[in-house]
Amino acid sequence: MTHDAAALAQRLSAMVRVPTVTPLTKDPLSPETASVFTAFQDLLRELYPTVFAVAEVSVVGRAGLLLHLPGTGGDPDPAGPGSLLLMAHQDVVPAPAEDWEGTGWTHPPFAGTVSEGEDGLTVHGRGALDDKGALLVLLEATEDLLAEGWRPRADVHLLLGGDEESYGASAAAAAEELERRNVRPWLVVDEGGAVVTGIVPGLTTNAAVVGVAEKGLTTLQVTVSADPRKPAHASTPPRRSAAGGLARAILALEKHPHPVHLDDVALRMFTGLAPHVPGLLGRALARTDRLQPFLGRILPLAGPELAAMVRTTTAVTMLQASPAPNMLAATARAIVNMRVATWSSVSEATAHVDNVVRRAVGRGLHVDVQVLEGSEPTPPSPMDGRWDAIRTAIAAAYPDAVVIPYTMLAASDSRHLARLAPAIYRFSPLFMSTAQRASVHGVDERVTADSLLRGVRFYRALLFGHDDASRRGPREEASATS
Repeated sequence: MTHDAAALAQRLSAMVRVPTVTPLTKDPLSPETASVFTAFQDLLRELYPTVFAVAEVSVVGRAGLLLHLPGTGGDPDPAGPGSLLLMAHQDVVPAPAEDWEGTGWTHPPFAGTVSEGEDGLTVHGRGALDDKGALLVLLEATEDLLAEGWRPRADVHLLLGGDEESYGASAAAAAEELERRNVRPWLVVDEGGAVVTGIVPGLTTNAAVVGVAEKGLTTLQVTVSADPRKPAHASTPPRRSAAGGLARAILALEKHPHPVHLDDVALRMFTGLAPHVPGLLGRALARTDRLQPFLGRILPLAGPELAAMVRTTTAVTMLQASPAPNMLAATARAIVNMRVATWSSVSEATAHVDNVVRRAVGRGLHVDVQVLEGSEPTPPSPMDGRWDAIRTAIAAAYPDAVVIPYTMLAASDSRHLARLAPAIYRFSPLFMSTAQRASVHGVDERVTADSLLRGVRFYRALLFGHDDASRRGPREEASATS
């Protein structure tokens, strides 16, 4: 397969042009949506014929694909390198298919436009970064190696999720299928961090941030209700209304966020960045372990990303109150999206919200805080030979980047695999500027062809390196990474 910039850009362009917008509910796919995902999977088979010819392909969930490349080395020693699970997802968040002009997009979101500019050849469109770019480089590297005659020594599984952006039911089904097959992946790589700039003020080099843990994802419903024994009319509003109580609750949540804490992952991250950050901040980061109270006060002020790295976050996303303009709301509701820090839990974080809300609403109104959906944060992955394998693969693609661990702030399909795999590393091997990071789930999403080339190098190095480690065996692997 040809791995030149133009060819990669054109293949990604073709992927973007198939609008695999994520299903918005947990219901079975409509015929129209199912046909779009079928078309996309037909495109994948056309672009990567060797992968689909060699792999055992299973449909998981509504639109997910689980590909198994059998290893040639038999059952590996449980103490040594075992099977790989490499993940990406097919679905994308919505974008305007029509009437896109004036929305901030430079090109139509689903046109897959390829342009030449200051950053070189660039592919524009929804999914270019999240996550079709990562899916492309994974399949490109695998197709290339298989076409050269390579076969993995240990089993390799590729999970191409179909609904990561809405609940991840396909990944959950894949986890159940792998458990049924008694597959316990030795190493998992999914989307998450990337090669970035500007994650802390003054950072002088690119940073490859790898998610070694993931926050929990919880949806809360906060309900404030008026006393039904005291009906009121909009023409004679009461002193305390349900909508007013909910407003006070929302303001209180913003004024009283969850407490700040720097865990071991944050300590590793900030001390790793310290040599590359000039001035007072760099010196403070180098002493993170001794300056935790000080950093706990200043890091949340440095921007929303750093604030989210050191605490549980709450974001009010949906509101519901009166159904008519001249009618008082008997009940007002807010949906709160909460990302639970790794040192906390769903119950502990919910208790904080409940306490803040009740204190803010006060007497005369009824308050209820309900967990609609919740998943606990994942434990940190080990910093052992598997971490070294990730670092080595990154160095092959981005030799000048400093590699640091971090806690992933968003949710990924890999959270469904946590019970099966202790070593999950969340990293998309693509470069993302500050503007490009903002375009994920935003407007003007785009990726450079050079970034795609580097992503292919990452996966080739990871697969070759893992294969080499499998052949050496556990004793040689231990000495090689010590």
